[in-house]
Amino acid sequence: MTASRQTLTQYVDSAWGDDPTHEGLGAVVTAIAEGTRLVQEKVQAAAIADVLGTTGDVNVQGEVVQILDEQSSDIFVDVLSGSGAVAAVGSEEIAEGVIVGDEDSQRYVVLMDPLDGSSNIDVAVSIGSIFGIWKREPGEAVTADSMLTPGSKQVAAVYAVYGSSTVFVVATAAGVQGFTLDASSGAFELTHPDITFPAKCQYYSVPDGYYKNWDEPTRSAATMLRDGYSLRYVGSLVADFHRNLLKGGIFWYPADDKSPNGKLRLMYEANPLGFVAEQAGGAASSGRQRILDIQPEALHQRVPLMLGPADVVEKTVSILNS
Repeated sequence: MTASRQTLTQYVDSAWGDDPTHEGLGAVVTAIAEGTRLVQEKVQAAAIADVLGTTGDVNVQGEVVQILDEQSSDIFVDVLSGSGAVAAVGSEEIAEGVIVGDEDSQRYVVLMDPLDGSSNIDVAVSIGSIFGIWKREPGEAVTADSMLTPGSKQVAAVYAVYGSSTVFVVATAAGVQGFTLDASSGAFELTHPDITFPAKCQYYSVPDGYYKNWDEPTRSAATMLRDGYSLRYVGSLVADFHRNLLKGGIFWYPADDKSPNGKLRLMYEANPLGFVAEQAGGAASSGRQRILDIQPEALHQRVPLMLGPADVVEKTVSILNS
């Protein structure tokens, strides 16, 4: 008989239930988990429910909005606003973010990519959701600036993957825990405790199709990775990162002559996954500096992003800057 696994609810209660420094964090993570379950249902039924394709609108990123992008953003804003512990929510799909409230109980600011890789929905490729969680001081005014805090100030980060199974990964200073949705019960069960990057790096995930747009140092660093590791590239950041975290690999989306400031979003993608990477014993870099040290200047700011085992990231950065 298989022993019962700890559920996310049990983990939250045991990890933070009696810790006043994390008061309300369990409510935030639990709300994200509920939103993940709801989004997973949307993703699974996308074609049948006729919600594939675009809305016809263009978001603040200058990208065509997928129907499920908009629906996922609305779902997560609703569950986070209703948690009673969130003061503000920033979303890749919302220009200015949402100010929820300034009660002392509303201790947290959440920034999210509600549906990462959504352009892959139509072809049934794994996609996901990404969240960074920051804490505000009681009594601190809640403004747009509340959402412009360096990644080093995060208290937690979460991501979900919607694929062959629905995976929910939570990172805090205490480590990285992976849960899997039990579709029969609706509970997330602990299946990957204490995740760290494997000692051996096997893979690299780089958009090699942009090679012609890279400068020579970037090409040299990418060639080193190609010569040392096997290429695995899904095209959904969260799916590529999750595989590399479990199997051993480095993800890198460099700047190029068309996107000199990088392509991925600092606050919604780089900071949360950078936090996860560091808590799992890895590193996160822009190629010039530690991701979590970057002082954000704008909510939708973009950066180059490198995530992976610390030694491989360090080696790649050294070649990039040689």
